[in-house]
Amino acid sequence: MNSTIGMTETERLQWGSVCAGVLARVRAIAFQAGSPLLGPVHVLDLDKTGYIKPHVDSVKFCGSTIAGLSLLSDSVMRLVREERTADWVDLFLSRRSLYILRDDVRFKFTHEILKDEDSFFSGHRVPRHRRISVICRNLPI
Repeated sequence: MNSTIGMTETERLQWGSVCAGVLARVRAIAFQAGSPLLGPVHVLDLDKTGYIKPHVDSVKFCGSTIAGLSLLSDSVMRLVREERTADWVDLFLSRRSLYILRDDVRFKFTHEILKDEDSFFSGHRVPRHRRISVICRNLPI
């Protein structure tokens, strides 16, 4: 099942020195020392009309932590508890912010990026534009 609409994605192994430095800082903050990291970095390019449907990343391909840099546009990420869908929270992801999904949030909650027309936070409209996210993951154990 495709969990994305209006998105292209790629993986990158090599980065220029500035980007490599930023990714090193992200990894130092998001992952425990010695945690085996997934080699390629996942890059998602979501157009203005695109969105990411609710999902939990496969445990076959990703360990206990997902760290994402949100670039170009503010957006709203919704987390919903899989066992009790009445339990949910919206997170405001400002452009250039870092989010980290770890442990119970990583495994027991779906996450999604809301459609532009559904993008509200604390009663205020959050207009969505093109959004790039750069995602680092650790390996499954």
